[in-house]
Amino acid sequence: MQAHVGDFLIIASNHLEGPARVGLIQEVHGEGGAPPYQVRWEDDERTTLVFPGPDAHIEHRGDSAAASGAHGH
Repeated sequence: MQAHVGDFLIIASNHLEGPARVGLIQEVHGEGGAPPYQVRWEDDERTTLVFPGPDAHIEHRGDSAAASGAHGH
């Protein structure tokens, strides 16, 4: 898994119909974009250090989404 500051970490819900958890990556602590990541979560605005598991993926959102303010919930 590789990420850059400004990418989003998406973690699938543990519940079948539950929403995914989405967080903005603010810092990348591993080499070459590897975890752990300092993430600010959209749902509660908390910031945590995350070692993503197999239920997580990175979303590289383009400049057009950032410019429009879209978060794609």
